[in-house]
Amino acid sequence: MAIVLAKSRQTSSVARMKQSGPAGFKCLPIVLGSLVLCSGCSILPGFNKKLPGNRAFIDYWAPDSNSKQLRLAVKDNIDIKGVVTTAGSEIFSRTHKPAEKDAPCLAIARRRKVQIVGKTNMTEFAVSPSGMNEYFGTPVNPLKRNLIPGGSSSGNAVALASGMADIAFGTDTAGSNRVPAACCGVVGLKTTYGLIPIEGVYPVEPHLDTVGPMGKDIDRTVQGMDLLQDGFAAKYAAAKAAKPTARSIRVGRLKLKSTDQKIDQAIDDALAKTGFQVVELDDSLSDKFEQAKKDGTTVAAAGAWISDGRFEFALGVAARTKSVIQFGQITFTTGYRSALARRSAWQRTLRDVFEKVDLIALPTLQKTPPGLPLLNLRIGILEAHLLQVQNTVAVNFAGNPALAIPVPLRDVKVPLTSLQLIGPRLAEADLLNAGRLVESAVNR
Repeated sequence: MAIVLAKSRQTSSVARMKQSGPAGFKCLPIVLGSLVLCSGCSILPGFNKKLPGNRAFIDYWAPDSNSKQLRLAVKDNIDIKGVVTTAGSEIFSRTHKPAEKDAPCLAIARRRKVQIVGKTNMTEFAVSPSGMNEYFGTPVNPLKRNLIPGGSSSGNAVALASGMADIAFGTDTAGSNRVPAACCGVVGLKTTYGLIPIEGVYPVEPHLDTVGPMGKDIDRTVQGMDLLQDGFAAKYAAAKAAKPTARSIRVGRLKLKSTDQKIDQAIDDALAKTGFQVVELDDSLSDKFEQAKKDGTTVAAAGAWISDGRFEFALGVAARTKSVIQFGQITFTTGYRSALARRSAWQRTLRDVFEKVDLIALPTLQKTPPGLPLLNLRIGILEAHLLQVQNTVAVNFAGNPALAIPVPLRDVKVPLTSLQLIGPRLAEADLLNAGRLVESAVNR
């Protein structure tokens, strides 16, 4: 979807917080740093319209305190009629007119008169996994204030974890629902590619973009999915009836060499406590997963250039965002087409695995969430680190669904990590049923 810049009267983001209203990894840090330092003004402070409170929302419409309606938060790259879609950007906030109609993914929520409580904060143009936003301010991680909230759906995760919304709609191109869910201790679902319409959603990469729900827990995430797909509640009920206990679910355990041992142990403990039939997957799949991760990162980075290359030198766009766009330009010219050419082989690999197991399990993140940088140079080094530690983009590259669910972690830094369950295409109900069993087991 092309977004056309249109002149309009500038509106303060704080004023709009009213109470009513509708990749090659090892050299990546050096490449990003060099690109941005050469682009000029990369470490100078920009305009900063920090939002009040925990900065979860760009627009917030406080619900009636007596209302029993579900409270739905919507990521601010999804069109809501009558509201400016900022995509987390100063330039869009200043120049875009309000959306003329809702994105189609909101149709069921509108029909059921669900209460939309606001548009949530996000990384600019949805291109960064850190969750940081220089213009609107970075949403505050409720687990620990000095940790990143994860991105790009950072506002969604913070709104849910802090109790400001029951469910949230986000987008996931390389992990943008699951990474913030992992960082903030909530649930995030990446849906099957093509299942939910993406019209009216500001794009990153058309081969990877998806819309999906996030929730404080599994029940809320199920409710969110039922607002995105007609008849999902029945599919979920059927999945629960078919496999009411974990003993009948075969889970393939995938281990990656660079994962923190404490996180691997937490994942193994959660799977054992739930009672799944756990099948160890061999190293050959790990190698293929790592290649798919690199290819998916290449495609996602190139998508940032395809969608946002016109902003490479624009005033009002953060240097952090420009660094990602500039890196995307490199990957588009050097690896984009060859990466896409390997996608069908990776999809076949996963299909073969799902003939032997029902789901695949691995950590959502290989490490605990990093802290917010003390000196924010805005040059993309944190983004480069997160691309290495997130285990999400290989799923987007295949188009499969995946669920991120919090599980306990014995660590002084943060009490939770995140289990990622990957399923075959259209297995959202099976994933959420398995997530229900995990949630029940680890919370006993």
